[in-house]
Amino acid sequence: MSNSVEWWVYVLLSDDAARTYVGIATDVDRRLRQHNGELVGGARSTRAGRPWSVAARHGPYADRGAASRREAELKRLRGRARLET
Repeated sequence: MSNSVEWWVYVLLSDDAARTYVGIATDVDRRLRQHNGELVGGARSTRAGRPWSVAARHGPYADRGAASRREAELKRLRGRARLET
């Protein structure tokens, strides 16, 4: 049985370009809508800085573990450094 789910790591940039957010998802567009308050389920830390836009996508990754490792690497960086990798 093959797992056809693709995981993505994404970096969001706030409207004022002052904040970034890193996350993982199987559907980045739906997740962006959640962060922007259009759908239920966005992270509390993204309530400020709306609207957000996707500034970078990494992947696809075959499993959640690989995506989580990349997410952790990006979260160690700060600000625009997250966009330069």
